[in-house]
Amino acid sequence: MSDKILVVGELRENTLRNVTFEAIAAAKSISADGEIVGVICGAGDLNEQAQEMIYYGADRVVTVAHDMLETYTPDGFSQAVMAVINDESPDGIVMGHTSIGKDLTPKLASKLETGLVSDATEVTNDGGKAVFTRPIYSGKAFEKKTITSGLTFVTIRPNNIAAPEKDESRSGDISPKDVDIADIRSVIKDVIKKASDGVDLSEANVIVAGGRGVKSEEGFKPLQELADVLGGAVGASRGACDAEYCDYSLQIGQTGKVVTPDLYIACGISGAIQHLAGMSNSKVIVAINKDPEANIFNVADYGIVGDIFDVVPMLTEEIKKLK
Repeated sequence: MSDKILVVGELRENTLRNVTFEAIAAAKSISADGEIVGVICGAGDLNEQAQEMIYYGADRVVTVAHDMLETYTPDGFSQAVMAVINDESPDGIVMGHTSIGKDLTPKLASKLETGLVSDATEVTNDGGKAVFTRPIYSGKAFEKKTITSGLTFVTIRPNNIAAPEKDESRSGDISPKDVDIADIRSVIKDVIKKASDGVDLSEANVIVAGGRGVKSEEGFKPLQELADVLGGAVGASRGACDAEYCDYSLQIGQTGKVVTPDLYIACGISGAIQHLAGMSNSKVIVAINKDPEANIFNVADYGIVGDIFDVVPMLTEEIKKLK
């Protein structure tokens, strides 16, 4: 009998995050001929989002709509997803290793009394067994894990596993499920967003990040211009956040976001080990720093020794010419 893999989708402002589609790809790697069942929790009509999951490879989707699921709470979402798990009895569960995924999946694993492989960056199949690669020791090493028995439960790091091609000819069943969401210990009254508009930092293909070398809040403006030209997002080191040059929502590193873009441009960042833990797995790293001995050059693919306030505007202008 083929395996059944549950993929828990994640919405942001009623739109599925790209990591949802990457999770579908991971599910197919776990069981190539298995049934992929999507799960979407939210408020209102979720049919459009469910159909999107089917276009990207889900065989069918279960939606759980409830007013208490409009904004994420661990109590509400764990009740909703557990109800689907109990109905479906899946062989595996996959979700993105996002802020929600990191909060929700340990609670589900505890309720299910099962293990959890978190933050997988690669999923392969070896003789019918899924092999999960995940970073350890702040990205200094990688380990490979297999699950020999029981439920396969995994979260995947965003922007590491290629999403399937979208196929709008695909069709599948969309089943709404009623769940009585009760005993919510925390209720979200209001959401105040500090994150900048535009590309989601954790899923951006290009990131322009600033450190203490930007010197001020004003110093981030050239970085934002370069990011806009490249269609990317702006990030920051903890040093820049601590100096109040930008909001902590932009922080990349061991105590911030972990990112793996195609291109990471580090501007005025010295390269402390805590920051490297959050970005060293980027596909191409470009470092711009006045100090030729800065540690960031040890991990960079390309290095530019110079003042970021001279180099970054020049890069921006040259890229504009190419466009």
